[in-house]
Amino acid sequence: MPQIFSAYLEAFAECEALRDRVLAVLNRLPEPVQRDFLDDPRFRITLENYVPGEGWSMWMASPGPVGSGSRCVVLRPKLATCSEAFAFYVIAHEFAHAFLRNGGWGDITDIEEAADALAASWGFRRTPYN
Repeated sequence: MPQIFSAYLEAFAECEALRDRVLAVLNRLPEPVQRDFLDDPRFRITLENYVPGEGWSMWMASPGPVGSGSRCVVLRPKLATCSEAFAFYVIAHEFAHAFLRNGGWGDITDIEEAADALAASWGFRRTPYN
């Protein structure tokens, strides 16, 4: 595992299959996107820890001035067992939200469409769940 992304993968120690999928997507992102994530201490990736009847918890930076809020990507454990193509798409889509700071991309103002379009530009097209 490349050391450059090791801090992002700590949350997936108990879910090796998902860790490998997250790393595969990180490695395929363009270098400027990787650098944007690596250079921002607010960017992090974590595993959803939902427990039925108890809820879930996560650490997130407090909102601040525009552009200084959290850039936390929360992924569900089921991404370890669904198809690889679907998991890669979802992971890339969530990374696109973080890169765009939940905003638009170019002429695309809808944040979901923007994240889909950016993920597709990285080679991760929307694919059906299976």
